[in-house]
Parts: sequence; C-alpha cells; structure tokens
Amino acid sequence: MIKGIMTVRHFLMLISMLPLVSMAQAPRQITDFNKGWSFILGDDSNYAKSGLDSKKWRKLDLPHDWSIEGQFDSTHPARNAGGALPGGIGWYTKTFTINSTGKKVYIEFDGVHRNSEVWINGQYLGKWPYGYTAFRYELSRWLKPAGQINTVAVRVDNSQQPNSRWYTGSGIYRDVRLVITNKTAIKHWGSFITTPAVNNQAATVSIEHDVQQEGKGALKFISTIYDAQGKKVSEVNAATAKNDKYYQTLTVSQPHLWSVNRPYLYKMVTKVFQDNKWVDEYTSAFGIRYFNFDVDNGFSLNGQYLKILGVCQHHDLGALGAAYNESAARRQLRILKEMGVNAIRMAHNPPASRLLDLCDEMGFLVMDESFDMWAKKKNKFDYFSDFPEWHQKDLEHMVKRDRNHPSVIIWSIGNEIREQFDSTGISLTRELVKIVKDLDTTRPVTCALSESDPAKNYIYQSGALDLVGLNYKIDSYKDFQKNYPGVKVIASENVSGLASRGHYDMPSDSLRLWPSSSQFKYVENGNPDYTVSAYDNVAAYWGVTHENNWWQVKRYKYMSGLFVWSGFDFLGEPVPYPYPARSSYYGIIDMAGFPKDVYYMYQSEWTTKPVLHLYPYWNWKQGQLVDVKAYYNNADEVELFLNGKSLGRKTKIDTAFHVMWRIPYEAGELKAVSYKNKKQVLSRTIKTSGAAYRLELSVENKIIDSKKNELAFISARVVDKDGNLVPEADHLVKVTITGAGVVEGMDNGNPADTHSLKDAQHHIYKGLLLVMVKGLKPGQLKVTLNAEGLLPITTLITVK
Repeated sequence: MIKGIMTVRHFLMLISMLPLVSMAQAPRQITDFNKGWSFILGDDSNYAKSGLDSKKWRKLDLPHDWSIEGQFDSTHPARNAGGALPGGIGWYTKTFTINSTGKKVYIEFDGVHRNSEVWINGQYLGKWPYGYTAFRYELSRWLKPAGQINTVAVRVDNSQQPNSRWYTGSGIYRDVRLVITNKTAIKHWGSFITTPAVNNQAATVSIEHDVQQEGKGALKFISTIYDAQGKKVSEVNAATAKNDKYYQTLTVSQPHLWSVNRPYLYKMVTKVFQDNKWVDEYTSAFGIRYFNFDVDNGFSLNGQYLKILGVCQHHDLGALGAAYNESAARRQLRILKEMGVNAIRMAHNPPASRLLDLCDEMGFLVMDESFDMWAKKKNKFDYFSDFPEWHQKDLEHMVKRDRNHPSVIIWSIGNEIREQFDSTGISLTRELVKIVKDLDTTRPVTCALSESDPAKNYIYQSGALDLVGLNYKIDSYKDFQKNYPGVKVIASENVSGLASRGHYDMPSDSLRLWPSSSQFKYVENGNPDYTVSAYDNVAAYWGVTHENNWWQVKRYKYMSGLFVWSGFDFLGEPVPYPYPARSSYYGIIDMAGFPKDVYYMYQSEWTTKPVLHLYPYWNWKQGQLVDVKAYYNNADEVELFLNGKSLGRKTKIDTAFHVMWRIPYEAGELKAVSYKNKKQVLSRTIKTSGAAYRLELSVENKIIDSKKNELAFISARVVDKDGNLVPEADHLVKVTITGAGVVEGMDNGNPADTHSLKDAQHHIYKGLLLVMVKGLKPGQLKVTLNAEGLLPITTLITVK
C-alpha cells in the first residue's frame, strides 16, 4: 500500500516506470516519456522524416533547456533582459515500439518553449506557439504495427528574440508522457472535482466527467475517494447525464481540510464501464477546503482569517535554467516555507504541472497566471502576435489542467496588460473572464493592474473581475475602499527592492531609487562591481523598501495579502545594471538559494519561531562608522555588545521591523541579545574573520534517486581557522566526482558573474557557493571541492 499525502503522484510515477507490455490489461496506461531522447541544435527539414539517422545527435533525458548550456554574451538577441543566453532552433527525436491495436495513443507535453512542431513517423501533427501551456497530440492512426520502430520528432524554435521580459529557456523543458486509452475514455483533464459544501462534519464532493465515447453502449461510473492512508472513505456508482457530460456527488464525513499548515490530500479514482466492460480509470489528487475573499475582512481559509503572505516566482531554477527538476523546485519551496511564505504567484505564465503538485503537498496558495501581454506587445517577438488565434486555447488549457489543485485559489488573466489604457481592455477582459468562468466558477478571476486610478483603468472598468489585483502603488491602499467601493483586493505585486547578498553601502537609512525614474534604463553612478546594498534601502523607481511595503499591507485588514517581487532572484531582468549583469537583484533569496538579510525580516514577521538576525559581517576599516541592524521577534528589545561592552538596548517602532546602531568599527566580536520581559530569548554573535583557511560544506539530499532525476545540493562556505565566514572570499572552486555522477550546475548568487552555470568550476561569491550534483546510476559518489590556498574537502553522496 502506498501511504502519505503524495500517494497519487507517486503511484503514477511507479506506473510510468513499467514497460508498456506489462500493463496490457490496464484501461489507461501512463508512461514517463522523458528518457532516451536525441537532440541537435540546428535546423534541417529532413529531421522530421521517418527513419532519420540520429546516431550522431546528443543523447539526453528530458526536461532539457539548451539555452542555459550556452555562454553569457551581450550580443545574444535576447539581451541581458532575457538572461544574455542564446536561443536558436533545436530538434528532438525519440524512437519507441508499442502495441496499441484498438487503442488511442497520445503524447502529452507539459511545456515546450517555444513554437513547437511535432511529427510522428514523418506525419505532421501540429504547432503550439506558447511556451508555457500544456498540450497533446493523438498518435494512433500513424503508429506502426507492434514490434516496429516509431519515431517522434519535435522542432523547437526560440530564434526570434527578444520575445520576453525575462529568461525563458529553450527546448522541451517540462515533462512528456505517453498515454494510452480505450476508444471510450475520459478526455484530457476531463474530470473536474469541486467541493461545493464543506464544514467540519461533512463535505460534498462533486465530479464532472467529460467523456470521449465511441459506440452506443451504456456508460457507468464508479468513483471512489481514498484518504491519505489509502483507506476508502466514500464511493458512488450513480451518475447523471447532462449536456454530454456526466455528474456524480459523494459525501466525506469528518473531512480533513486542506490548509497551508496541514495540506491534506485525498485521491479520487473513477472507473468507467461501457456495457459493463471496464474501459477507463482516471485518478486525481484533490483537497477539501473552502475560502473567501471579503471586501472588509480580506481572506479566510476554512472559515479562519488568513493573510496571504506571498511572493512572485518566475519559472527558472537558477543554474538549471528552465528545465524543471523536482528536487530543485522542492528546495526553493522549502526555503520559502521556512521564511513564512504561504502563497506563490506564478509570474507571469502557467507553471509546470508538477510544481503545482508540490504546492498542493507542501501547503502553498497559488495565483495561477496566464499572460504577460494580450494583443499589445511588450517585446518585438512576444506573444502578442499569437494572442488573437491562441489565447482561448491557452487559457482553457491552463484552467482545465490546474482546476483540481487545491492550492490554486486565484486565476489571473494577465499582468500589467497595456489594454488597461484603452477601451479594448473592456471587451478583452470580459472575453477572457468568460473563458475562465465557462470552465470554473469556484475561484475568483483577477488581473494584476499597474494603473491604480479606477477612472483610467479600462480592465477594471470592464466590471468582469472578481478581485482587483494592484501592482505597487502602495499609497493607494489607504483610500482603496473609498475609490473602489465594494471591491475585493489583493496586492498582486510589490516592492521591487534590490540587493546583492552580502554587500553593504552606508548610510543604510536613506532610500535610493536605482534607476531614479523612467527616463533612465540603468542606474547612474552605481557601484563599479555591479553590486547593490543589502540594507533594504534600494529599490527600482516604481518600488519601495520591503519594510515600508509590508507595513502598508499589514495595517489594512481588507488588503487580503501580497505577493512580493520576488521570492528568488531569477535569470534575466537585471535591473538596475547593464551587461554583465544577467540576472535579477529583486529576490529575497539569491539565485543559488542563499537568503539575503531581508529574508529574516519576513521570517520575524511571518512566522512564530524565534528570530534574531544580526548583520552585516564584521570586517571593516578601523574607526569606520558601520550601521548594525537586527531583525527580531518574540522579544521586547535587543541589546548590542561590542567586545563585551554594551552599546545599549533598542526597541522597534510601529513602522519599522528592525533596530539599528551606528558605531565605529573595532575588530573583535559583535553580539546581539534579545529579551522578553527582561529575560534573554536569543543571542547571535559575529566575529571578525581571519585569513581564508578551508571550505566548509553542508549537504541537502545526501541520498538521491537517479531514476527520479534528484539532485544533491552542496553549499560551500569559506571559513578561517576558527570557522568564521570570510565575507569577501572569491576563490575559484573546482569540483571532481569519483563515481557515476556529474555536476549539474554551480551558482554563487552573483547576478553579474558571466561564468557558465553548467561548468564544474565556479568562483565563490561573498564566501558562499552552491554545487548541484546528479547521479547517473546507483552507487556512491565521492565529491571533492578544491580551491587554491584552501584545504580540499570531500563529501559522499549515495545514489539509489
């Protein structure tokens, strides 16, 4: 028996590992189709032909992003806004045999960026321009008899650039599956589960089935709900037919409600019979929960008030690029969860399906977003040209794929759309909202608006939005209810604060806008090393500091929550600098996953665990005035000591979430102590470090599964003989692996480092470095890190 809240997905993954012949009796066969592809970067129409000889092509497994494998260069047409990495055209092929007599066979892609075209045995199946939505093709009629080789070919064209305001990646960068069904079967994403009535005593669970039926035999549906331990809790075998769909209702007694603190998942299994013959089985994970957005009282989940504490996230995974990796995504979510985050805005496009699985399992609320532009472009080659023909298909696919996820609580139809400013915004908003509502009425629809004046915003004037999303413009929060009477609101994007981890410019208490206005593309007179101070006093001209923003959202209950821009740094959009800056400075966490200091401000406000974070490091010039800050909670005050001498106690004021001392530097020990009712709560110490002496390692995922493409994450820090971090260390670290493993990526969190993220060597930045290791087959890996002048260090990774 498979146990735990990950039952459904793990069950499907187990099935996907079996050969097709062993599942001949299963009515629905789902096979992981990621392994064993061939790839070539380049273009030739002959690549689509059946029988192509691809022996000289590169062999790889999906997901794959070829752009991240390139070199950073300012001459790439995506420019540094797109990550300064190459695009181009690439081809993928895969051969397989199959016995599908009397069956329907589909190939399903969760995301291909972009302009993908697919052939089976030389037969053209179609084109899908948008790089972020899932789609599938039926292969059945062009497949060869059992035992004969079939060839699928995929052309991916990401050559026309710039086509985005951030890094997109290139290739088949999400999962591919092969699905085999009988001719009568539930359609793609064809079972829709809702929970229309929920309380602590009972929950009503409704299912809508959309079925592809061949033949006139009577259909019967048996749907069963299993709890997280695999125990049957409800079953129904009656269905009502209406408008070519079938409806069932079940009751779950004493339901476990899905929440951000207890993300409990059930499993729905529907068996379909035609003339009493078992023809299909469809499985979905789902959660039982209810929520509400209120004009005056903000957001509630399962009847309890809850502030949405969210961040915006782009889709790349740092040094892995856009290629989805479950362990890397889980690591990001874990770091965010520990910060106190309970919500993710998927900016600005549908995410990988498996990322939503993780949000379901780990307890994150989700704003699922469709587009960054409609018919009015933001870049020369972006989605605007595809919008007229494709927006309905893309939006429908997003909603159909994602509507069973309990984590998804908001549909967003766009971000800072330019149709805000003319009357076309009215008709387009109404059309897009109708597309969503025709498929799902259980969640509100919003659009992230950059124009906060209702008289000037045509998307708002459409009257179609259930929830107004405001980007920035925090001064409008105070009078929101007066200017938007009777309207529900979410702060859909906030802050745009800028910081380099571990860099500090003083004084720390003056706001700097980099760049200063829309007249400037880049900051004037920035730092020559392309750094930005981490004191939370630098923002883009449209943004504010993290503390100021949180104060404005926190104080108004009708503000249902916020999504900070951004959770992690991401590739592309390197405001405020030109190349060699190639990734963002917006993140609360850098691209390698190392928190910046402001992370602890949020942790002190968004969690109940005791926090005391003291910064900056303590290596300065003798006598230099240094601003020392501390974030804390669960305490009344903080006392600072320098070399044992008290510099006084300080308490936060209502509008700030830190305390600060400006003191002359003196080498030695800096210590902070927090107190509650005059009793010590926590203490933190920072010491002046000596010369770099050795590397110190910590490892996440010391046991990894090669079949699941799991990664081990090795964090390296440079320390002196006493174990103190050396804050300015920048050694070149070389990694060697003994055993069947490879370095999948390395990153130091420096947005202006143009060294390839895929090499097995990389510079330390501000004393820290991340190494990602992949196992190729079961065994043990010996991973050694060497840096000139430092003692080498080795760690062991077990691959199963």
